[in-house]
Amino acid sequence: MRPLACDSVLFDRDRILLIKRGLQPSKGSWALPGGRIEANETVEHCLVREAKEETGLSVVPLKLVGIYSNPRRDPREVISLPFIVKRMSGRLKAGSDATEAKWFPISKLPKLAFDHRMILKDALNLINEL
Repeated sequence: MRPLACDSVLFDRDRILLIKRGLQPSKGSWALPGGRIEANETVEHCLVREAKEETGLSVVPLKLVGIYSNPRRDPREVISLPFIVKRMSGRLKAGSDATEAKWFPISKLPKLAFDHRMILKDALNLINEL
């Protein structure tokens, strides 16, 4: 069975929150905050837990962006369930397996790990449709 993970897409006006990965694969690359779903954990709980661990922020899921299951999207063959989230509280601070957490202008993104650029594009399209 392939592992499942949740990723947070957190917008603040024209910025997006990214973390710098501290572990392989893609160590040192920028990515959406997220991680694997643990045993007996809901998707929503995973999303909230991982965002808090990696960014110090409390979030609430708003909308599922999609299901990203291409086996080549991640060398670990992880299936991602990214959500657009809303920030509720907290102070931005990298933690867990993130070495840095930073806001980037959407128009000036760094190179992103995995298929996170596609996820971000799809999330932007969703927001524009609302």
